[in-house]
Amino acid sequence: MEKITVHARFHTGHRQLGYPGKCKYVHGHTWQGTVTVSADEFPRDELDMSLDFGDIKDVMRFMDHKMLVTEQDKPFLDPALFEPGGVVLLKGKGPSVENVALYVFDGVADLIKAKYPGRAICYTIAVRIQETENNIFVVEKSVTV
Repeated sequence: MEKITVHARFHTGHRQLGYPGKCKYVHGHTWQGTVTVSADEFPRDELDMSLDFGDIKDVMRFMDHKMLVTEQDKPFLDPALFEPGGVVLLKGKGPSVENVALYVFDGVADLIKAKYPGRAICYTIAVRIQETENNIFVVEKSVTV
């Protein structure tokens, strides 16, 4: 088994629409993300590298200094009100830590699919997102590419 692990830190704003507490207001976090990709054996490129650490970090860093929203948060999706380049649209009902982790998972899976398509290699991707010092969500799934 081979593994690649990267860490990244990124700063975002979000709000939880419909939440009964203070998280319904716009607020920010310094998130910490860890992505581990494993496979029995990674394919290698012409430089004998499997996956570029920076490319994986960039999936998380793309969110840096942006507002995380879902399609329910209409004001932030209005280009007349907010710069579209400063907004990241997540799947789901709210920009929860769970949906941030799934966004990263999908981005890393897409990265692998673009670099090594159609090789029928099973990768396990684990994404750990720390929203605050005490609040962490982890998703770990396998994808065959």
